Amino acid sequence: MKIAILGSGAMGCLYGGRLAEAGFDVTIVDVWKEHVEGINSDGLSIEGIGGKRIVKGIKAVTDPNRAGQVDLVVVFVKATLTKTAMEGALRLVGDSTRVLTLQNGLGNVEALSDIVGPDRLIAGTTAHGSTLLGPGSIKHAGEGLTVIGNLSGKTDPFLEDLAAILEKAGFSVQISENVMGLIWGKLIVNVGINALTAITGLRNGRLLDFPDTKELMRMAVEEVLEVVRRKGIVLNDPDPARHVEEVCRSTAENRSSMLQDVMNRRRTEIDAINGAVVAEAEKLGLSAPVNLVLFKLVKTLQAM
Repeated sequence: MKIAILGSGAMGCLYGGRLAEAGFDVTIVDVWKEHVEGINSDGLSIEGIGGKRIVKGIKAVTDPNRAGQVDLVVVFVKATLTKTAMEGALRLVGDSTRVLTLQNGLGNVEALSDIVGPDRLIAGTTAHGSTLLGPGSIKHAGEGLTVIGNLSGKTDPFLEDLAAILEKAGFSVQISENVMGLIWGKLIVNVGINALTAITGLRNGRLLDFPDTKELMRMAVEEVLEVVRRKGIVLNDPDPARHVEEVCRSTAENRSSMLQDVMNRRRTEIDAINGAVVAEAEKLGLSAPVNLVLFKLVKTLQAM
């Protein structure tokens, strides 16, 4: 299978690197020139879980048009860039190409569906954690389940093949018939962890070490759960608050993507995470004061 990873930061490189290690034809696509040049010249360095190694033979480009048509596009760009990135990468997409999103936040499924069509799209979530150390270098800091599914809820041969491919690359995979439950379940994890780590500078696991951050996590998650209940969304996990804590523990040494963005003075995904919760709550006539405060604090850090 020929695969393109669109948006190759910490998570894109983790998936792209492990798929390349498993023998698949992988092209990394990213706008960061030094990152792309480093991968092409020295390979992709992965350390942490699985030990330190260099993945050779993985291609990297800044222009998606240079990759040609592929069988699978895996989208890992920031939620704020989804529409622009996919529109600029349409030459990756042939008649039988499928597109997989494993992104954080709300709105990615809708944006990608509008561009490539809902029947072509596979949505998913991942509990893995990865940190970008520098050009061509990442640390795999936490692992967990990857869950994927078609928007229709039905399983097809491509989806089954994709699950087998990801498992060959070392990922634990499940197929779900409830994609929107997946997306909202991952949003709950991001709401509980990302903004708090960005504000405090703590790694994921340390959030559970302090009663106040643990309580704020619970309060932020409860606000999302009220929105979920009012929207009639069925979650896959029967105890989402407990699951958020489990993710904290399984990715204890990871710096969340939002913390990495704040540390590197990059734009965060706060609008698509805590900001999206506030917006969805307002549509339902609800308030989400904890998420509103977290949203405004991260927006302030982002503007500094």
